[in-house]
Amino acid sequence: MRLITYNVNGIRAAFTKDFLNWLKTADPDIICIQESKAGTDQIDIESLEKAGYYSYWHSAVRKGYSGVGIASKIKPRHVEYGCGIENYDNEGRIIRADFEGFSVISVYVPSASNIERLDFKMQFCYDFLDYIKNLKKTIPNLIISGDFNICHLAIDIHDPVRLKNVSGFLPMEREWMSRFIDECELIDSFRYFNAEPDNYTWWSYRQNSRAKNKGWRLDYNFTSYSLKDQLSRAVILKEAVHSDHCPAMVEIKV
Repeated sequence: MRLITYNVNGIRAAFTKDFLNWLKTADPDIICIQESKAGTDQIDIESLEKAGYYSYWHSAVRKGYSGVGIASKIKPRHVEYGCGIENYDNEGRIIRADFEGFSVISVYVPSASNIERLDFKMQFCYDFLDYIKNLKKTIPNLIISGDFNICHLAIDIHDPVRLKNVSGFLPMEREWMSRFIDECELIDSFRYFNAEPDNYTWWSYRQNSRAKNKGWRLDYNFTSYSLKDQLSRAVILKEAVHSDHCPAMVEIKV
């Protein structure tokens, strides 16, 4: 099974940049989308269906903001929209699809442009940690994919010294991610296969950052430790250019 996570920075904009043909070529069994920035009525669900995908979307109340989705060639047994916490669900940050033997979550962790949003981000992170720990009691085999807006380790950011006080690489954010991985018994699938530097999934639109590869690894496919022996490959698909992010893929034997 091939699974991709992708912050598209606007699904409608991505469609104008040949997203659909890219999707057909990449051919994931499941794709988790973040930052769709669209209501369900604004998404070309029919074209996705013609490409062979059932798709499910959890949009923000605020128009043109946030939003997550899951598109799958396999029809889920159940789809859960949100996590039951109104502040987060109003922003369309979590959607879960349950399949036979495993579940997939598409998550879009808030970014933090100021202290107020940093507080919101950290509250979301710890509530999400609790949500996953509780969920694993009934669904042990989880794949948690999305834009976490956090670089976990120094290897995950192009300038760890200069950016150590910037949100996305703050000590408190990195500490949370370590706790999240440990307490929820998760594997960072990309790092499971690749320990090399200079592998990123997001680049600023400023200062020609992408061409210079001055990036951040913000997008992850985490899997339950119980799926360890089924992991076969994980790569970053940096050639996809529909967004300021690029997709990350994991392949799992199911």
